Amino acid sequence: MTTTLLHRVGCLVTGALLFLAPASSSLLAQEPPQEPPATPAAAPGAPPPPPDRTPPGEPRPYERVITKDAKSQTGLFTVHRIGERVYYEIPKAQLGKEFLWVSQIARTTLGAGEGGQAAGNRVVRWERRNNRVFLRSISYAIVAEPSQPIARAVEAANNDTILMAFNVEAVGKDEAPVIEVTRLFSTEVPEFSARARVRSQTFDANRSFVERVSAFPENIEVEATHTYSTGVQIQNAGPQANPQNAARPGSASIVMHYSMVKLPEKPMMPRLFDERVGYFTVQQMDYGQDEHRAPRRRYIARWRLEKKDPTAAVSEPKKPIVYYIDPATPTKWVPYLKRGVESWQAAFEEAGFKNAILAKDVPTKEQDPDFSLEDARYSAIRWLPSQTENASGPHISDPRTGEILNSDIQFYHNVMNLVRDWYFVQVAPLDPRAQTLPLPDELMGRLLEFVAAHEVGHTLGFQHNMKASSMYPADKIRDRAWVKKMGHTPSIMDYSRFNYVAQPEDRIDVADLVPGIGPYDRWATMWGYKPIPGARTADEEKKTLDEWARQQDQTPWLRFSTADAGGSDPGELTEAVGDADAVKSTTMGLKNLKRVSDLLMTATTRPGEPYDDLEQVYGRLLAQWVLEMNHVGAIVGGLQSQQKVAGQSGPRFTPISRERQRAAVQFLNEHAFVTPSFFIRPDILRRIEANGVLSRIRTSQLRVLTTLVSAPRLARLVEQEALDGATAYRPSDFLADVRRGIWHELDADVVRIDPYRRNLQRAYLDLMGDKVNGRQATDEGRPLSRGELRALAQSVRTAIGKAADRETRFHLEDVRDQIAKILDPKFAPPPAGPLPVLGFDGFEPVDPTACWPDYIIRGEAAEKGSLNLN
Repeated sequence: MTTTLLHRVGCLVTGALLFLAPASSSLLAQEPPQEPPATPAAAPGAPPPPPDRTPPGEPRPYERVITKDAKSQTGLFTVHRIGERVYYEIPKAQLGKEFLWVSQIARTTLGAGEGGQAAGNRVVRWERRNNRVFLRSISYAIVAEPSQPIARAVEAANNDTILMAFNVEAVGKDEAPVIEVTRLFSTEVPEFSARARVRSQTFDANRSFVERVSAFPENIEVEATHTYSTGVQIQNAGPQANPQNAARPGSASIVMHYSMVKLPEKPMMPRLFDERVGYFTVQQMDYGQDEHRAPRRRYIARWRLEKKDPTAAVSEPKKPIVYYIDPATPTKWVPYLKRGVESWQAAFEEAGFKNAILAKDVPTKEQDPDFSLEDARYSAIRWLPSQTENASGPHISDPRTGEILNSDIQFYHNVMNLVRDWYFVQVAPLDPRAQTLPLPDELMGRLLEFVAAHEVGHTLGFQHNMKASSMYPADKIRDRAWVKKMGHTPSIMDYSRFNYVAQPEDRIDVADLVPGIGPYDRWATMWGYKPIPGARTADEEKKTLDEWARQQDQTPWLRFSTADAGGSDPGELTEAVGDADAVKSTTMGLKNLKRVSDLLMTATTRPGEPYDDLEQVYGRLLAQWVLEMNHVGAIVGGLQSQQKVAGQSGPRFTPISRERQRAAVQFLNEHAFVTPSFFIRPDILRRIEANGVLSRIRTSQLRVLTTLVSAPRLARLVEQEALDGATAYRPSDFLADVRRGIWHELDADVVRIDPYRRNLQRAYLDLMGDKVNGRQATDEGRPLSRGELRALAQSVRTAIGKAADRETRFHLEDVRDQIAKILDPKFAPPPAGPLPVLGFDGFEPVDPTACWPDYIIRGEAAEKGSLNLN
């Protein structure tokens, strides 16, 4: 197992970037027979060169290998290129040293992954043995102090893998071995491959070659074209796959970028991770500790900041964190990206550093002819021409200490389209500038500043903090003075985009509808970056760090998401504002959604233009409705949580009261499981589709219902009843409350059910049938679902005689027959395959590299509408 070095942010989780080795080793031979070096042609009339009498396997004379035709660069290694061949001349002092090797897709065939996408990274070392040089992979997954006896066993259990071997072709100055490394980049090395990213079948070395090599003082950068063959269509693996972005079956040529960066000679003193504060980490199993069970040591990812004046409370750093803005960025957006970077300066002042983070333009050739954004010494915000509606903030860390060495933030062009639509759908009634699309440049620039600040946060080491949005008192989200001072969420690292809870009468300043660096961000920066005087080791910092973390007990908005909550805490929701009281917040949100519905036509239509904007924004409006309804549903079976350690009073998890859970179901019965009439707008629908609104509404309501009655939620309700007895919201009562809401017409004196309601009721039957006979059947869910269907069947039999029209009667008769079929064993389908891996209560897991995912519903009418956690 290799320590993960490069972290990408994701939406609900941030996981290790895994490299998948191919199944067939025969396709990936690492050491094909080496061809003899090309003999340079003699000049016309020149005498023939003397014969080469070097014994086989011995280095040849330097000038016979590195000929006058070589184009050489001096840097970390001296790099020579002769035609298609690449040679490394490795200084003796660099042998045995450790380097970070980062593999990345630089350019790609349309549909085969994304430019800028990571393909893995690892620590490597060059080692000479006689007349061979080995490239080894180094793992820090398990460690022990060299002075400890167990260090020998750790070394034996963690032997360094040889990735490739090279003959020493010649010996340069000061005994520097010269090796040919062409095949390191022109063949497929499993540990450096992008095969998994582009979903290929085979690698074609005949169509692969080295593009260019650049040597710098601390790193070497290589780009190579790699061609893969595919027997099936390659689909864009990004979070916002566009159907048009698909490579045709056959081949895909991509350009791989490889960075080899020297790790610091003097490692930074690491800082131990604490689950109460949200940092990315590097981790090791430390067998050198005097404990019965080897502890997992986790160090936070952070930049090395050292004060120029260690005695000053606030000092400039010896070396600030600098981000260069890609020259490919549209000029008018550059100032906003810079503001996004430098908005973090206030947070670093809390840690004792002034001007700790800066944004700069790339130097011109006249200012610095050697500057290159490929140089891993420089971090950047890169602007990518992609239809992907996303941005990401990866960083590269030293696996020994967590020191962040480099970061290149990826800005995909079409993230502007996504934040434009979100801003309109969420807060257009509060900001007159947003009531006509496209948005003015000043407003779009502010949104890009927000995106940049969020991604910079990731590159400073911060994870997402989804708890933040629920930590403010619910009434404060609408308080003009509070929002001006504190923002509507304590952290820009939350997915709490824009303040959709505020109402027009609250008169919130439009500048405060967008989140900025909040109190959690400033506090967490202090916790991770502030020097602790007198501490010489990570362990000596623990007492102070614990004291700082306990400030969360008195100040709730300093808290971070709870480890092991597993989707159970309704205060840790994505895309939520004010989820301390989701019923109240969603009530306010619905008022704004209705107002947005009235703005749609005038905002999105322009004479002579098609209705593309109208259709897209209508779909996103419906998606927002689903999100807000699911925030309420999360209360059911929920537990409020706070991450704690021993010595802090109280439990980590506290069940939400039965009364609050029942009120949430009642709210959904009144707002989610009745037809949302403000979406049924013939003036809109007749312009965007011939038919489909019934399917849109059904799909949206089913998404809410599926999440509400998910197996994880039922399991929590069952356990709460087992632990808390009569005070718990019994799962049978919960399902009965849902049934009565969806089928409330059955209790009327005259039963009339319209097409929208019939659709929802049929969806309910399909879902309950799956819980009885299908993939969602569980030991507790199956009998509960059977009981609900039997109760429903009895109500339906009574209601058939009260039907007001033929459509209603036929519907009820069909429902009666469908229930009988579900409950009859002879109609049970064959056992289904395993359920797909699901995330929070039935949602598909979110791509961890996607910070700005668009939510579209899978299933029928997916192409039209709206919500799919992808």
